[in-house]
Amino acid sequence: MTVRGGATLGMVKGDEFRRDPRITITSVRNSHSDLSQLDTSPSAMEPNGNNKSASRSLLFRILYWIYERRLLRQIHKRSMPRHVGIILDGNRRHGLQRGLSNPREIYRCGAEKLDDILDWCAELSIRTVTLWVFSTENLKRSPAEISGILAAIEAKITALARDPSTHRRRIRVKAIGRLDILSESIVDAIRAAEAATASNNLMTLMIAVAYGGREEIVDAVRALLKAQSAEGASLPDVIESITPEAIARHLYAAELPDPDLIIRTSGEIRLSGFLLWQSVHSEFYFTDVFWPAFRKIDFLRAIRAYQARNRRFGR
Repeated sequence: MTVRGGATLGMVKGDEFRRDPRITITSVRNSHSDLSQLDTSPSAMEPNGNNKSASRSLLFRILYWIYERRLLRQIHKRSMPRHVGIILDGNRRHGLQRGLSNPREIYRCGAEKLDDILDWCAELSIRTVTLWVFSTENLKRSPAEISGILAAIEAKITALARDPSTHRRRIRVKAIGRLDILSESIVDAIRAAEAATASNNLMTLMIAVAYGGREEIVDAVRALLKAQSAEGASLPDVIESITPEAIARHLYAAELPDPDLIIRTSGEIRLSGFLLWQSVHSEFYFTDVFWPAFRKIDFLRAIRAYQARNRRFGR
């Protein structure tokens, strides 16, 4: 389905396995499917008195591995997106399914998924990934939930700066958004992570926190006007200076490429203000899977769908 403006939508319904005659599974839809609940830990192979359960777990581990290899072979034949943006949605619904009620625990599960995303992007040589972790509209939520979200973000950003794999992979951490409305402790954690990774140059992890697409455009226009005013420009000159190119130079991360692919988890089919300016030619991919349950095969499907698009950029 094509959306006006050149962007294209993709929707996963979860019956991917039916297309491969070598694999016969009725459905792998969403995080409720057998495959999405697959236990890939070594303990799954240990005898536990339930041979049927162990055999079933082994079967799905094998099928998952086969399908993942198949997807990797397919996508390695085509070019990768330079920049992938992800809207991390479905944390609360995933927590409800697991019987979690503490916001800190709910969002800690989502924060842990970041390590997987970095692994997958590094494997595919994707140079930039932007994760929308907290929007300006999220400030309307309850104080307990806001505290839980921000606590998980602060802990994860602090851990990233100290993680040897961050530096081994040469990952640069950058935050965008209205950071001035955040607490001093989380801003300090962000600045420390940015400073600790400033010299890394193989991948950029951009964390959109206290971010809103409309706010970013407003802030860019304000910055442009302030720059013109500082140069003593007249009002007619200021008006003439307002062009798409001039505004783009004042966006939060103007030095980075626009996202080629934007993924949203949890089944919601909207951008909700994510990278509004930059997404004019992005490809969109929506999956029913909740963010904490997002798997490597879900990510690889998104990349494959992106590669199948005919990107015309309005031409």
